[in-house]
Amino acid sequence: SLESESGFVLVQELLSGLIVKLLTWAVIACLIYHFIAGCKHLLMDLGIGETNEGAQIGSGLVVVFSAVGILIAGVWIW
Repeated sequence: SLESESGFVLVQELLSGLIVKLLTWAVIACLIYHFIAGCKHLLMDLGIGETNEGAQIGSGLVVVFSAVGILIAGVWIW
């Protein structure tokens, strides 16, 4: 890709395609959800949110924070 200007342009075109952007977004979405759910589990290890009600609230917050993070990642990618 760095051997010539035309090679660099070709790589830029390939990486700006819809399929590559969707795959990148999907991988980042998985990482965001995994990170936020992991933070929830770390809080549970500290004794926060271990009750039935706390677990339901925590799960809802994981979904909300993940959705916000995934939307931000989508805007950043496009």
